[in-house]
Amino acid sequence: MASAHDVYAPGHLGELTQVIDPKLVDAVLEETGSRERRVRLLPARVVVYFVLALAFFERSSHRAVWDKLGAGLHGIAVARPCASSLSRARRRLGSAPLRRLFEILAGPVAGRAQSGAFYRGLRVVAVEGTTLSVPDEEAVTWHFPRHIGSVKEFGYPLLRLVTLVECGTRALLGAAFGPDTTGELGYARRLLDRLDASMVLLADAYYDAFDFLQTVTGTGASFLLRSTRKRRPTVRRLLPDGSYLTTISAGKYRAGRGYGRLEVRIIEARMTVTLADGTRRSELWR
Repeated sequence: MASAHDVYAPGHLGELTQVIDPKLVDAVLEETGSRERRVRLLPARVVVYFVLALAFFERSSHRAVWDKLGAGLHGIAVARPCASSLSRARRRLGSAPLRRLFEILAGPVAGRAQSGAFYRGLRVVAVEGTTLSVPDEEAVTWHFPRHIGSVKEFGYPLLRLVTLVECGTRALLGAAFGPDTTGELGYARRLLDRLDASMVLLADAYYDAFDFLQTVTGTGASFLLRSTRKRRPTVRRLLPDGSYLTTISAGKYRAGRGYGRLEVRIIEARMTVTLADGTRRSELWR
């Protein structure tokens, strides 16, 4: 029979301990000064795994997630804390160890044989953004404001989450989040230091801002973006395959720098789509 101190030994907290080594969790707790000062029924290491499990079972209550976490401890008496105790344990742990754990573990994982992960030797990565509802409570809305219409506020406050993802595996290379009053492009800029010359970045049309592309180029990474309709590129040099080179500029003169310019290759493709009423429409994509 295991003693009380063995209850939360490495390996006792389910499959998560096979993915995230308990020794790494302990090291992160030490580094961030988050380890408990006395023996608790909810040690810091356990709370880390509990918070991670909350992400997997987001529709379950705190108590239900706790039961799932200790479901494999047959024959061992395990504390069953109330929801308020679990909530206090989360607050006591704080965000620092989880942030540090993400910083250590985030990164590319695909091998060269992974389908969809590489193109001509470059690792394919993409920017992906979404929004999440957060509690409509005063403790939250000071930072995540509700939407304000012409007459009154409406809807739940939203958190905007933007990630840099490895294509083919969906592994996260980085993440940035905050109030949705800042646009997706603003958060994406915070992730560009994760890029390097071994990567090609895929992104949608609204990422074709000059300063964004210039920063991407400065990392050594390549990029492939769909252009916005407003761009009417001038053909600077026609290439044998039908694509052509052009330049995009910052549009504003900067003292000592002049007009910023960046040479890019334009690939045009005409796509025909069939609408719901059966009519067909052809569109030019760049």
